[in-house]
Amino acid sequence: MTPEHIQLIQSTVPVLREHGVALTRYFYARMLKQHPELKHIFNQDHQQTGRQPRALAAAVLAYAEHIEHPEKLAKAVERITSTHVRLDIQPEHYAIVGEHLLHSISEVLNVPFESELILAWQQAYQQLADLLIRVEQEKYHQLAAQPGGWAGWREFKIVDIHTDDEGKIFSVAAVDTHPLPDIQIPSSVTVRVNVPELGLKQPEQFPLHRIQAASHVWAFKVKTPEDAANHHVADRLLNAYQVGDELHLSAPI
Repeated sequence: MTPEHIQLIQSTVPVLREHGVALTRYFYARMLKQHPELKHIFNQDHQQTGRQPRALAAAVLAYAEHIEHPEKLAKAVERITSTHVRLDIQPEHYAIVGEHLLHSISEVLNVPFESELILAWQQAYQQLADLLIRVEQEKYHQLAAQPGGWAGWREFKIVDIHTDDEGKIFSVAAVDTHPLPDIQIPSSVTVRVNVPELGLKQPEQFPLHRIQAASHVWAFKVKTPEDAANHHVADRLLNAYQVGDELHLSAPI
């Protein structure tokens, strides 16, 4: 990036601090309208609560603030890439995100798409995307290379359900009957289930409750929601899923 483009990125920091969440809400609405297939990746409850737009706004702001010193974002890169790997984000998704993020910056900030500001953000985004893709591909490789490991989604079957005062503990085994990796507790796992009322597959993260490596069984806990907000994945698991039903898990990371 040229010094001029770096200055342009930095000039947007005050706007991002004040209006970053409005920008990312607009971005998600724009992108998901044109690419509804991505709703299977992005948890729609997190969209409604604003959790996902807030997280993206914080990441975009941090990147703009540290555009000259990206090494300061090491912890953020680790957190973001781990989240992406849990959701099976692939390189082709970055092109879609980049297109709609740039158009959202142009439309929300009311600057021409052909302006130097958008060109600067295009270069900045590509620089960040290349970094994230590289880190994520290495994480996928490491997950798949470990004994019993895998990358992406893997099909599991519920083999037991235990109810306690907080909710339910689901014991699951891989449908392919292959071994599972040795995972330390505490850890968490991302579970993806069908949510008929949304017409979508939806992911959500739950804490692993125990690991029975010898029998190739894992257990995760789903607590009964304490508030009235939408909890589609938890509600579906608690109220509809039974022993013998199948769901998908991504490898803990």
